[in-house]
Amino acid sequence: MYNDKIQELMNEISGIFDSVNNKQELENLKTEYLGKNGKITLLNQLIREIPAEEKKEFGMKVNEIRTKFNDEYSKVASMIEEKEINEKLNSEAIDVSLPGTKIPVGTAHPIERIIESLETLLMSMGYDVVEGPEVEKDLYNFELLNLPKGHPARDAQDTFYIKGEEWLLRSQTSPVQARCMLEHEGKDPIRIICPGKTYRRDEDDATHSHQFTQMEGLLVDKGITLGDLKGTFEEIAKMLFGKSRETRFRPSFYPFTEPSVEMDISCFNCNSKGCHICKGTGWITVGGAGMVNPIVLKNCGYDPEKWNGFAFGFGIERLAMLKYGINDIRTFYINHDIRTLEQFDRREY
Repeated sequence: MYNDKIQELMNEISGIFDSVNNKQELENLKTEYLGKNGKITLLNQLIREIPAEEKKEFGMKVNEIRTKFNDEYSKVASMIEEKEINEKLNSEAIDVSLPGTKIPVGTAHPIERIIESLETLLMSMGYDVVEGPEVEKDLYNFELLNLPKGHPARDAQDTFYIKGEEWLLRSQTSPVQARCMLEHEGKDPIRIICPGKTYRRDEDDATHSHQFTQMEGLLVDKGITLGDLKGTFEEIAKMLFGKSRETRFRPSFYPFTEPSVEMDISCFNCNSKGCHICKGTGWITVGGAGMVNPIVLKNCGYDPEKWNGFAFGFGIERLAMLKYGINDIRTFYINHDIRTLEQFDRREY
């Protein structure tokens, strides 16, 4: 009797998977045969009613049925899964000929573009980029640079004081140069550029701001001439405004350089014929420079009888306004829509 039930179930299992088409039907069969009240499960429970001498053989046959069911189940499950994957791949095929979706990305600010361009050029000429604190001592910002208390040239750099007259917001990046010279103790050549924010008590209008960005350069060595400064400036001018730009120096005055010069470029708008940008002169002033004043060298630990050098400085906003045709300095400080900045994201030759 028991052998008849086993044989009957074995024959039944042989054909039950032929009509299965999906996972749900497959799971229903598993529940029907291997569930709590499944046919194979109930058959296994009959072992308690079987005589002891027949239990072993009966158990082996039940296990044989269970193994056969599981093998068939696994085989059909793999076939159904493969079928579903193929159907999904066919229905979700990607048309690689369609144009890709453009992902918006950020772009550099004009001020950052000018700084990076200057750094790239000057680093290729052997300069190091050095930064310093924006909250500075009067000693480094003025006194070591030949601007003692009461000096009239301080009026042009009137800045914001933090505590009395000792601490202030730096009015130039020159303090970085003073600190660097003191660190070298008058022993080594120096070739550095110092980019960063500076502060002066200016009225905010189209061409002035109480906060602006500077980049200053310093070279200290032996046997340096004004010609070396002129050559450096020419490389900077041609890199920023085109290889056809001409340069010139005009005498000027800065307490920390002697002699001092204004650095001019030929007008790129009218080719030196005279226009509103160059105010009819054909030339545009872009920065100040000069040979380092011997007093400054001495104050910072260098013997002016052995060492000399030059220093130069640019207002980054001014360079960006000239290069990109921006007529209001306040444009640099407002919140920008990414589309506003993208107009500067172009290849330059």
